[in-house]
Amino acid sequence: MTLVIENGWPRTTTWAGEQLHIGGVGVRELAAEFGTPAYVLDEDDFLARCAEWRRALPDGEVHYGGKAFLCPEVVRWLDAAGLCLDVCTGGELAVAVAGGMDPARVVFHGNNKSPAELLRAVSWRVGCVVVDSFAEIERLAALTAEAGVRQNVMIRVTPGVEAHTHEFIATGGDDSKFGFSLRAGLAAEAVRRVLAEPSLELTGLHSHIGSQITDLAGFTLAAHRMAAFLRAMEDEHGVTIPKLDLGGGLGIVYRPGDPLP
Repeated sequence: MTLVIENGWPRTTTWAGEQLHIGGVGVRELAAEFGTPAYVLDEDDFLARCAEWRRALPDGEVHYGGKAFLCPEVVRWLDAAGLCLDVCTGGELAVAVAGGMDPARVVFHGNNKSPAELLRAVSWRVGCVVVDSFAEIERLAALTAEAGVRQNVMIRVTPGVEAHTHEFIATGGDDSKFGFSLRAGLAAEAVRRVLAEPSLELTGLHSHIGSQITDLAGFTLAAHRMAAFLRAMEDEHGVTIPKLDLGGGLGIVYRPGDPLP
């Protein structure tokens, strides 16, 4: 008997001959060759999921969160699949460079980027930096002005949305340490400060409401609030803000009966 295993496993995972197989390869064979513990990914399954996201959003950009799992080979898969890559540390940025990712498709997140990390991103001509604080706006503006470049940035906005997930991985509420509060007026002030910096180009607004989300209502509410804020900023400043980045991690199924978005 062959049992097809679903949920959090690769779709090519099966149980046959008293052994788990991933992509047609038995895990005992993998353990014998590579030792344990080991991370096992099926390239065909990975690329198929990338293609599904691109088909679902044909006019948008699909970003892979590097914090899920990142190594140079995964970077090469993403580059070949035409996906964008989000990194949030200097280490993840280094992996993106090592994997040969097109820097124009890399977005650099993080609420505590060091000056050295920002300088590396600017030097590599990373596609976009998501600014997370007023101090970072000043720091990045100074670095880019000194380098003589104009850096694309997005502003991380906290839309005041409570995602239906565990409180420790919810990032869209007003008390979040990430981003600029929409309700408190900090996001609007961040827009004004970025637009006042000649070496920064405001290309979008970004939000991330949490991880392991299985109820999509929070995404809907965040989208409405972010779109309204974007339009208000365009009207106030007479500019066009071309991108709206609606982030958050869709959940996976851990147990039978768990909801799947």
